[in-house]
Amino acid sequence: MVDVSFCLEMVYDDEPFADRVDRAADAGADGIEFWDWREKELETIEAAAKEAGLPIVGCVAGGTLTDPARADEAVETIRESIETASEIGCRSLISTVGQDQAGLERDVQHQNIVEVLSTVAPDAEDADVTIVVEPLNAAVDHPGYYLTAAREGYEIIEAVDSPNVKLLYDVYHQQITEGNIIQNLTENIEHVGHVHVADVPGRHEPGTGELNYANVVTALEDSGYDGYVGLEFAPTEDPDEAVATALDALEDGVE
Repeated sequence: MVDVSFCLEMVYDDEPFADRVDRAADAGADGIEFWDWREKELETIEAAAKEAGLPIVGCVAGGTLTDPARADEAVETIRESIETASEIGCRSLISTVGQDQAGLERDVQHQNIVEVLSTVAPDAEDADVTIVVEPLNAAVDHPGYYLTAAREGYEIIEAVDSPNVKLLYDVYHQQITEGNIIQNLTENIEHVGHVHVADVPGRHEPGTGELNYANVVTALEDSGYDGYVGLEFAPTEDPDEAVATALDALEDGVE
């Protein structure tokens, strides 16, 4: 079984963050992650994570990477996040690239993403932090988002060519956008730095929808993937029961 991290932002959203860490530990998490770090009590979260013996697996970097006029701002934002991640022992920074810029050709936006990430890649390497670039679906959850296809994401990773810039493959988003999950993951596994899971439809816990997550996880393990699988879903029931359902689905498949 792969190591599983819990997104405290979604799985548990009804109590202080430090309490969510303990709850995740009790439910069997191997690590924790969250979204924007800027408005959180990082020292409290870090202390709770250390007390629970859970690594901080990821948080969000921030910045708009699709707009050349904001490239310097994006670089500064990501560098600040790299420094913060290093201070709290966070292994990965989730980079969402931003909205499709009206009036700008896609190749211009694509190249700007590559240039921003190439600029900050040496900082990430020095800090031993991995930036994971995330495609999102524009059909349901993120209308107007630029990077929807994993294929283009892999092209960006290849162009940056850094061991510390990889792809975050979110199975939920990519099932909606393009499907063919196992092949798209395993044929490009060297570029994948993190995986997120939720079921389709609804973005609920694995085991409630159309995806056979046992097959996905088995394929990941067989491919040699050694990163985390992050639970990032909205529970349909009590969060702890939803987590149990999700973990069973990752291990045993949907019955």
